Amino acid sequence: MLVENGEWVVLGLSQDDPRRIRSPKELVERIKEVGFLPLFGSEVKGFSVEEHVSADFWWTGDKEQDPWEWREVIAAGHEVAYGKFFDKKAGFISLEWLPYFANYRRDGYDFDSAWEDSKANRREKLIMDILTDTDSDGDIVWADKQILTTDLKKLAGFGKGGEKNFPGITTDLMMKMYLVTADFHRRKNKKGAEYGMPVSVLLPPETLWGYDRVTAAYGESPHDSWLKIIKRVKELYPEAYDADIIKLIGKEPK
Repeated sequence: MLVENGEWVVLGLSQDDPRRIRSPKELVERIKEVGFLPLFGSEVKGFSVEEHVSADFWWTGDKEQDPWEWREVIAAGHEVAYGKFFDKKAGFISLEWLPYFANYRRDGYDFDSAWEDSKANRREKLIMDILTDTDSDGDIVWADKQILTTDLKKLAGFGKGGEKNFPGITTDLMMKMYLVTADFHRRKNKKGAEYGMPVSVLLPPETLWGYDRVTAAYGESPHDSWLKIIKRVKELYPEAYDADIIKLIGKEPK
């Protein structure tokens, strides 16, 4: 999105443009084709969902046409990963490219190892402890805990009188590829009736796709994974400036 005369302007194609993406299925196919795709536009022109759908349907609530609704469908389908992966903003990563992002962003560390080596902070651990279990040997077990983020916040000790900046910490965990948005659900009242807006469910990617698949690129250096990701964006958008690509993907690892 752009800001013109103090107002947000949604980018996109016209409704009758034959090039536009028209359904969640088509969007998943595009994500798998290109490898990864931010939801909204940036300085890398053309590199977003926003620029390949109609600008007329955003936030209409039309599940057939609204890309904001599509993200819920796609997140729940688990054919690709969804979360805040690009400059702390939302986007998608194919399962083919997920291991390279995990290896680069984690610097080759599983979360428990990152914690032991002081590469993860206490508030991150409070959240990860709720979403993972340990076996009799003390090893991490990725249980499928469908906890709404509204409840996760409380369970991890965030909120009034507790820890601060829950949205910022969960975003950091998604940027580090320790969490993804696995689904959306509406809250339920005491009678079991749903109400309000859909709320996200966060899970470690290992819960959805298995440890071996997520960590398949651990055999190469994080730097090599970063280079592959950067090279892919340059292949798709050769006119993009390096600084703009790096802003989206992240800095070169040391």
